[in-house]
Amino acid sequence: MIDDIRLLVDQYRKWLEQETSLREIDDWVEITTPYLDRHNDYLQIYARRQGNGYILTDDSYIIEDLEQSGCRLDTPRRQGLVDMTLRGFGVGISKDTRALEVKASRGTFALQKHNLIQAMLAVNDLFYLSSSTIRRLFTEDVAAWLDVSDIRYTPSVKLSGTSGFDHRFDFVIPKSRSRPERLLRAINRPNRENTQSTVFSWIDTHNARAAGSCAYAILNDTDQQIPSNVEDALQSYDVRPVLWSKREESREELAA
Repeated sequence: MIDDIRLLVDQYRKWLEQETSLREIDDWVEITTPYLDRHNDYLQIYARRQGNGYILTDDSYIIEDLEQSGCRLDTPRRQGLVDMTLRGFGVGISKDTRALEVKASRGTFALQKHNLIQAMLAVNDLFYLSSSTIRRLFTEDVAAWLDVSDIRYTPSVKLSGTSGFDHRFDFVIPKSRSRPERLLRAINRPNRENTQSTVFSWIDTHNARAAGSCAYAILNDTDQQIPSNVEDALQSYDVRPVLWSKREESREELAA
């Protein structure tokens, strides 16, 4: 089993390397990643030397794009959501330019690049708060259901993987006498990028967890149809997809 997981992790690294391109712009290096934003554009970050290390930034793209698209962040609640999301990945925001940025040494460059990209994807999803039909984050809805269902959990847990990268799961349900540990991701907008991120997080952390640990992806199918390839991809890597509309079918196994 460990050899299979090691092969999958190696395949992910090769894919990431092959699909990443670099371009020098003055004293900056533009890094085009294979991850897509909600416009289906490749996410780009910028890196340059700073002292004995490096600084990596999104050049204000994410925040500016949100506000230009009608998702203003001028309320305490929305700004609080941005700050909470960034803290979860250890990413800062420039007060002057509102750029998302991290500092890295040569040894932490890969990890900090990973954290910045994951933070960009997460903040990018806040666009959907601009719709009047969305009153709360999907994770809040999931937490409320877990509470009502008497399902014990620890929220927003960061776990280290075998690659050295950290991965955040929205909820961790501890092991019981009858059930193993369960890791949950609440995916508000199921698509290829969120699915890939969830799968890699599970593959990378699986061997570092207790034997029998399993993963679930709770998919928001409210007012949207979940692509069949999303569920298929999750199941292929032993992540159980749970449609929000059918969540009651999983209540017993999560509560046990």
